[in-house]
Amino acid sequence: MSSPGKTSWPEVLHWSVYPAMDKIKSDRPELTIDSLPVGTVPAPPGFQSDRVLVFYHQEEGVVRHVAVIPAVG
Repeated sequence: MSSPGKTSWPEVLHWSVYPAMDKIKSDRPELTIDSLPVGTVPAPPGFQSDRVLVFYHQEEGVVRHVAVIPAVG
């Protein structure tokens, strides 16, 4: 039986958003990865087994950093 692969990426917490997304994509290329400001509701809402949401703190003129551990869902 094969393993489904990694389901969360605690190591990318506080990374810049785009390198974090690249890391997730390299680990699980079959997943869709979306980045959203903290507090934003994803579309479609709810659990999606083929998606990883990367939430970041939104600050003007500052590099966006991952605010929550990204996970499948």
